[in-house]
Amino acid sequence: MKILFFSPAIWAIPISLGHAFEWTDTEGKHLDLTHDGRSIARYIYEPIDESSAKRREATYKPFCHIYDRYLKDQFITKGPGGQFTHHRGIFYGFSRVSYTDRDGEKHEKIDTWHCRGGHLVHREFLEHSADSESASFTSLIDWVGDDGRPFAEEKRSMTFSMSGDDILVDFGSTLTPTVPEMRVDGDPQHAGFQFRAHNDVNDQHKSATYYIRPDTGIAKMGETINWSTKLDDKTTRNIPWKAMSFVVHDKRYTVCYLDHPENPKPARYSERDYGRFGSYFSADLVPKEPLTVRYRLVIHQGEMKSEEVAQHSERFLRNQ
Repeated sequence: MKILFFSPAIWAIPISLGHAFEWTDTEGKHLDLTHDGRSIARYIYEPIDESSAKRREATYKPFCHIYDRYLKDQFITKGPGGQFTHHRGIFYGFSRVSYTDRDGEKHEKIDTWHCRGGHLVHREFLEHSADSESASFTSLIDWVGDDGRPFAEEKRSMTFSMSGDDILVDFGSTLTPTVPEMRVDGDPQHAGFQFRAHNDVNDQHKSATYYIRPDTGIAKMGETINWSTKLDDKTTRNIPWKAMSFVVHDKRYTVCYLDHPENPKPARYSERDYGRFGSYFSADLVPKEPLTVRYRLVIHQGEMKSEEVAQHSERFLRNQ
């Protein structure tokens, strides 16, 4: 695979012309991916703009949108605004981060989920590539604390490929402290790696959302289960996969969430009928022991059976 780097320009730059996958960079704003001319994904990486509260809210963390492949310029994922503005497509962060800086000062309650007292800033693309089989990028991200100084550096990679008409999204992250020590923590609703569907799911189709789980299969529409200290068992913790089926733009989509066994455990899961789901964990980090995670999402238009989701999970683990 040929690695192609960004070139400076002031207009959108098409990359890897002639291949099935193609990147287009609108410099300083977002990176768009197409496959055979159809829009697949948009990685939003505009750096934080603190000129106003509204602009800060729109730019305080990078995230990834997934397009509706059959409606031009429409996403199936949520951006800023709507219910819970901090929920953004495919996103990663923790609501309770703490660290000790180089001067020995302790920083508590740094929030890279809601981005209160902290935020995430894309600094540069370390690489991106596209060919007939897949497309990928690696984004270098600073985790910035309440004093305005970075306390950790994240290398976030996303790889996109196709399985028939399904979109496979492989997410990988290595988070390295630039301070002597740090901890990431939160709760199932406010931390970890998560997916949030378009806000129209909340506004129009909540009652049509349902989940698919390993042991119990397809749940009733509108029914959710979430980890808590009172429900800490195999239905809510350390689940290899889960899927959410929802309606947006009058079409049903199913998104499979595939965990990796080497990710930190326990992994505690959250489900919401408005279209957010995922898991979180807690971990302690030092510079010589960074935090690395791997996940896969499968984006499918239509419904899926439990067996199909399980097969995706098995393929994901075989290929790692």
